[in-house]
Amino acid sequence: MFAAIGRFFSRLLHWILSPFAAVGRWYTRRGWILRIVVGFLVVLFVGLNIYFMVQTQVWTNFNPDYPEQYGFDERNTSAGMQLADTGAGAQICSPSAIAQVAADLIDFNVDQNAWITSMLFYKLGFFGIDWTHTPFFDNKAAFQRGVNQTIRRTAVELVDTLGRVRGTSQIDNDLQKARENIQFSEDAWYFGLNPFGPKTPTPSFYRTAGRALRDFNARLERCEAVFDGRADNLMQFLDRIAGDLGSTSAILRERSENHNGGWFDFRADDRFWFAYGQLYGYYGLLKAAHADFREVIQQRNLGTLWKDTEQQLRAALNITPFIISNGREDGWIMPTHLATMGFYILRVRSNLVELRQVLDR
Repeated sequence: MFAAIGRFFSRLLHWILSPFAAVGRWYTRRGWILRIVVGFLVVLFVGLNIYFMVQTQVWTNFNPDYPEQYGFDERNTSAGMQLADTGAGAQICSPSAIAQVAADLIDFNVDQNAWITSMLFYKLGFFGIDWTHTPFFDNKAAFQRGVNQTIRRTAVELVDTLGRVRGTSQIDNDLQKARENIQFSEDAWYFGLNPFGPKTPTPSFYRTAGRALRDFNARLERCEAVFDGRADNLMQFLDRIAGDLGSTSAILRERSENHNGGWFDFRADDRFWFAYGQLYGYYGLLKAAHADFREVIQQRNLGTLWKDTEQQLRAALNITPFIISNGREDGWIMPTHLATMGFYILRVRSNLVELRQVLDR
């Protein structure tokens, strides 16, 4: 029996290695010029693959407590409020923490880390199979897309309500530029098939959006831009975030109920890390909103409820399992990480709805 098993694995190994042996024999019989060219292409291909694999596994500057570095709790003025008059018509106003965090999240996604979704080897997949449909090398891409979703939502709200007076004033050009660029396709490389031809890659558009947000904040600090920190604007911002999280909760529920294959559900990790990315982004943005709308929150006595919401967001970021499992909710062997993440999202959403109701009174 053991001899038969040994022969089986020997033949299997021979079958796997035979194409490489054939290529090696072909390579050694070629001229030295062709061998140099082919060798260079092989080394380049292997090197780029290694680079891709490293980028998908190394999460540079990932830190669930990143909002603490801003010191928002020490700010005592809302965004756009005049802080000082330096004379000669020069004024200093308080910048927007929301715009600052959104710009920094873009920097985190495309500068501190490689934007995985538009990388060539991510697009090529595993022998033509999209990495999204495999259990490998797609978690960071899903996380980045979740973070990017929060930036997109925030950019829309900055243009439509927060960065203009009562929705009737002129749209801020920098915020409009940020919204247009952050909405660009997430998977563009230097060359594409539809339409056919060279393209500007996705990270370039997102960097432009980040610069536009910083330009807006610089103008706001010089009192040359507007941040309309009214209660109804905050209420609408919270409403949009709650709706965004509600949509993600429905996606998690559908996957958890209809595809609960435990550790063998290879799409569960995409759903989980997308939701995690959303909570990661909204944690910082809600911390920033607390600073930008400080007067409104104090006037409506929302401090305790707002802190509870932030604490629940931070608690959700403690869920970082090594392997994502989409088991049955009544199962006893395989855990159900999707249902757990969905529970935290619904808790946060419930608090956001309560915050909105208090503001609406």
